[in-house]
Amino acid sequence: MNKINWGIIGCGDVAEVKSGPAFQQVENSNLVSVMRRNVVKAKSFAERHNVPHWTTNTEDICTNKAIDAVYIATPPSTHLKYTMQALKAGKHVYLEKPMALDSEQAKQICDAINNSSSKLTVAHYRRKLPAFLKVKELLSQKKIGEITHIDIQILQPLKSDIVADSVENWRLNPEVSGGGYFYDLAPHQIDLMHHYFGPITSVHGFSHTSKQNSKVEDVVNGIMSFANGIQFRGIWNFNTSELNKKDQCIIYGTEGNIEFSFFGDKVTSITSIGIELFSFQNPKHIQEPMIKATVDYFLGKGENPCPAEDGLLVMDTLEKLSGRTK
Repeated sequence: MNKINWGIIGCGDVAEVKSGPAFQQVENSNLVSVMRRNVVKAKSFAERHNVPHWTTNTEDICTNKAIDAVYIATPPSTHLKYTMQALKAGKHVYLEKPMALDSEQAKQICDAINNSSSKLTVAHYRRKLPAFLKVKELLSQKKIGEITHIDIQILQPLKSDIVADSVENWRLNPEVSGGGYFYDLAPHQIDLMHHYFGPITSVHGFSHTSKQNSKVEDVVNGIMSFANGIQFRGIWNFNTSELNKKDQCIIYGTEGNIEFSFFGDKVTSITSIGIELFSFQNPKHIQEPMIKATVDYFLGKGENPCPAEDGLLVMDTLEKLSGRTK
């Protein structure tokens, strides 16, 4: 095999710009078919993105012999079902984050992939964006000395511009999303922390639902410890004033600190020598670097850019930070 032919299950708002077009632009990658239950929207996506085939049935994607791998971009409530269906059909899987509705479903996916000849990558795509690669480089160079602790603040109003738009706002329905904006956005932060600092040994958290008639937590406060002794503190508030908006991570070291935002493209390094600002331009289709790494992995040309076990760790940490599990 020298090329990965893709099928997409769920060509909605995320696949429209962030990921979908990249499957046709990455080297050794080709988008063969897309699936969406709404016939009009499925056909429209295929026509607008020059995809030769479309369907309203997931079975058509999984049984299509021309397809090598499936990108599952539906809400989390269907990730387990569609992943199992794709693996059973012998397809590789690129699975949107968060990888499942909860940690139990994520564990089932891990067990399935460990007993399959197929491969699976979780779409924690920030790992491959230039700003976050720069952070990893600065850390490996010990630019700010030994790391002592990390502080994260994600403060957003109810209608935040960093949340992907959807007509029915399924992200606020826990039966579909797992747990509101925290479950939708916090995986980005948790995955990068694990990616940068290694195994997490202890997690404690509390959550609160401040908005009336809401089924999901909108304020989460948590702490974590890493195996290397590094400490973490985070606050997520999705019901604050527009005036209080903040998207900030500060990594503190013995010789300075590194600052960046998770939804931005700049990194600042502050030491006694001075302040360095690094600016980057993200690709138009923001998942393109991750999709390239995934294609290489599926073709046997590289390591898995985000294994299923890493996605499970994120799910487990989400539940502990929100106080759902200990």
